[in-house]
Amino acid sequence: MIHNEPEKLIFEQGSAGRIGVDLPEIPSDLKVLPRKLLQTRGELEGFPEVSEPEMIRHYTRLSQKNVGVDGTFYPLGSCTMKHNPRMNERVASMKGWTGLHPYMPVSETQSAFKMLFEFEQMMNEICGMDAFTLNPVAGSHGELTGLKIIRAAFRARGEKREKVLIPTSAHGTNPASAVLAGFTPINIEVDPDGSVNIEALEKVLDENVAAMMITNPSTLGLFETNIKKIADMLHAKGAYLYCDGANLNALVGKARPGDMGFDVIQTNTHKTFSTPHGGGGPGAGPVGVKKELIPFLPCPRIIKDKDGRFAPYFDKQSIGRIHSHYGNFLVLLRAYVYLRTMGDKGLRDVAEAAVLNANYLRVSLAALGYKVPFNRPCMHECLLSEENMPKGVVTLDVAKRLIDKGFHPMTIYFPLTVHGAMLIEPTETETKETLDEFIKAMGEVLEESKETPDLLHEAPHITPVQRVNEAEANHPKKLNLRWKKQ
Repeated sequence: MIHNEPEKLIFEQGSAGRIGVDLPEIPSDLKVLPRKLLQTRGELEGFPEVSEPEMIRHYTRLSQKNVGVDGTFYPLGSCTMKHNPRMNERVASMKGWTGLHPYMPVSETQSAFKMLFEFEQMMNEICGMDAFTLNPVAGSHGELTGLKIIRAAFRARGEKREKVLIPTSAHGTNPASAVLAGFTPINIEVDPDGSVNIEALEKVLDENVAAMMITNPSTLGLFETNIKKIADMLHAKGAYLYCDGANLNALVGKARPGDMGFDVIQTNTHKTFSTPHGGGGPGAGPVGVKKELIPFLPCPRIIKDKDGRFAPYFDKQSIGRIHSHYGNFLVLLRAYVYLRTMGDKGLRDVAEAAVLNANYLRVSLAALGYKVPFNRPCMHECLLSEENMPKGVVTLDVAKRLIDKGFHPMTIYFPLTVHGAMLIEPTETETKETLDEFIKAMGEVLEESKETPDLLHEAPHITPVQRVNEAEANHPKKLNLRWKKQ
């Protein structure tokens, strides 16, 4: 609003299809927009006049077309969707929290600072780190932050290292984060069992390596069994070991990355601590570091003085701000509520249930005839390939047919190291009954692929829009931009 008086919205009686808006006169000193851009009297031709029940039903039907975790199993591997406890949402919507502003006096925001401080201490304990920054607003943002911290540490020592090593089993955003941070990413192959190839690592590990980014557990759904050896190898060359903590929900309460030799870790609050995820945000990607890297953490950080008061703190060696103020505060609050609710035993239960659910799917789907490329105990997710599918039936067909069965498709064609990959993550929040329904649907799809493959080729059958020509849809010269004037 650019004026103090409220807008007056007029629905003209007896003239369906006409909507007019009266705006009060705008004081001359507030005329920040040209008058020709302000609608003082107008109409939308063809706009229907409907009753309130009709309007509500229209928007309710639209909402029912959306697929979300509240309505169905959402088995996306890597980019997990899981239940967000409603209590977290209620706490985060309290006026005492939503009414805060970062420029309020420190004396009036002690409760907020206390929450952030305690959440940082919880994250230190969970991850085995010495300090955390809560500033990053996404997992990928946390990756960039962690790498910038590493870069700053080398600069402070007068070193300029250029390479970051990344296994092919890593989270997909790692190479991009390395480039954005000013490094050159170097791929490291994995062994047939999905572990990092130690010989390949030895060939490229030299004094020009700044860090190695390992997703543990990996995007193959596997725990890196050689992690301590890899950590020793990196540290012997003066390099840092970075943990992409996207899959921390498989370890939380059971094992700590800091104890494995990791120097830096970014966590994804949506993945492990039940905060919202989707549409690119809102998010949070807290980053933890070992003691020697603390001076380079982004600022401001929250410290507790000798009198027990909390205040923002700025370090001279800090990499500076990577987000305004203190991060996505209400997202962090949701994660804090989750941790206080779960407690240490609850978090251990999370890891055990996540791993149990994933292995239940792995074994059950393998028994149906699906190919499991790394058929050993997995962690948070299981990975299939299209190898055992009948000729002509591919991963995309399976994913599209699942829509007809009432399930959102799993992640497909990622990781790239597995041909025709199907990456499935049940998370700890799904019941055995839900998993059994999914297994049954996957069995039906497999049988249909053998008997009536056209059912899969033409799927989905129940959606308003079926398949699009993916090549044309991504061709810039063939985009049909209907909103543009022809």
